[in-house]
Amino acid sequence: MPRVSTAFFTIAALCGLAGMVWGSQMGASGDHSLHPAHAHLNLVGWVTLSIMGGFYALPGGPKAGVLSWVNLALSSVGAVLMAALLPQVLMQKMSGQIMIAAEVPTILGMICFLISVISSWRRPVA
Repeated sequence: MPRVSTAFFTIAALCGLAGMVWGSQMGASGDHSLHPAHAHLNLVGWVTLSIMGGFYALPGGPKAGVLSWVNLALSSVGAVLMAALLPQVLMQKMSGQIMIAAEVPTILGMICFLISVISSWRRPVA
């Protein structure tokens, strides 16, 4: 498996574990007020990063180049910032405008991924 895929899966698994622990804490406390942040961590961190890691591991898929590592960096930073900032917004300790700090890298990471997906169309089918 390419190292970039292993890196995607490692960060995804860490996000997944953090999301599970967070969900358990919410369940134990009975306070589910931060469930949107928990859901974003699971969806962007665990699911999206796993899908991206799997794509880069596909046989005949794109070679792990600079774009895949930029994708990893942007998407990971976006997922972590989203999990850290969204609770502050939900508890009204920060303005919702701060979320742009998480949204921009997340969106740029998805654009990198889309470029990788589109570029794979140019490769001949084996």
